[in-house]
Amino acid sequence: MDYQQILDNIYRKVQPLVGVGQQADYIPALAMVDPDQMGMSLETLEGERFAVGDSETRFSIQSISKVFALAMALSIEGEDLWRRVGREPSGSTFNSMVLLEVEHGKPRNPFINAGAIVVADLLLERLNNPDRDYIHFVRRLAGNDSIAYNPIVAESERSQGYLNAAIANLLKYHHNINGDIEQVLKFYFLMCSVEMSCGELAHAFLAFADHRRPFSYNGINLTSSQVKRMNAIMQTCGFYDEAGEFSYLVGLPGKSGVGGGIAAFCPQRYGVAVWSPRLNKKGNSVIGMKALELLTTDTEESIF
Repeated sequence: MDYQQILDNIYRKVQPLVGVGQQADYIPALAMVDPDQMGMSLETLEGERFAVGDSETRFSIQSISKVFALAMALSIEGEDLWRRVGREPSGSTFNSMVLLEVEHGKPRNPFINAGAIVVADLLLERLNNPDRDYIHFVRRLAGNDSIAYNPIVAESERSQGYLNAAIANLLKYHHNINGDIEQVLKFYFLMCSVEMSCGELAHAFLAFADHRRPFSYNGINLTSSQVKRMNAIMQTCGFYDEAGEFSYLVGLPGKSGVGGGIAAFCPQRYGVAVWSPRLNKKGNSVIGMKALELLTTDTEESIF
């Protein structure tokens, strides 16, 4: 498979979409990012790397961070995790409170904001140094010790994080937050502020591309069964209320973020990441969605 030629063709084909959509300007720091950048990286399980565009530019991974947080929480809690967070698609926006109220404070899945806030609370309880332990885990997965939080982005999110604060308070009301709300939100926003490049994300997602390999990174150990189940949740819940459309068009497990990134993988083949800040109305990258649709169409490689 000539992945480089395929990526070059994808880069050319998505150019008409430059300027379509709007970056996440409700987060002040993200509103300042040049919205017309685009990068894409693919790395095979054999270690071959291919890239186009701004693939080495770091950006705020935002909700992609929830995959790494889930891996840590599932390693620590095992099946007990699902007592506090569900495994079902929400069918609602990522920051909706409607189902949370109806279902008495148990979030539908760990990839909507409510679920990720519960996971953040759990990690604060269980880790000796959550800020350090989380970023060390991400660095180990990505193979780069220079990956870091962006405190300016984290503070920018907190300054406008009224809806997330309301979600956290509702979770606390239903006894699904144990820690101090301010500390939980601070950690949640910090995780979302991690900056990575497409190349680093593609490498990090290789850990999920072969669930038969032992998963042991920086003290986090997942069984092959747990990785398989994480992958299922990425497939069904990884793209807000557009998860069905992503499965239909692309057919890969993955996770998107409102920073414009999408990270995904093809089982037994590769990890891939795309970044372009302009989003559609569902909060997913316009160019990123199209680029991955073209990838699985051109390669005929998907899980279906």
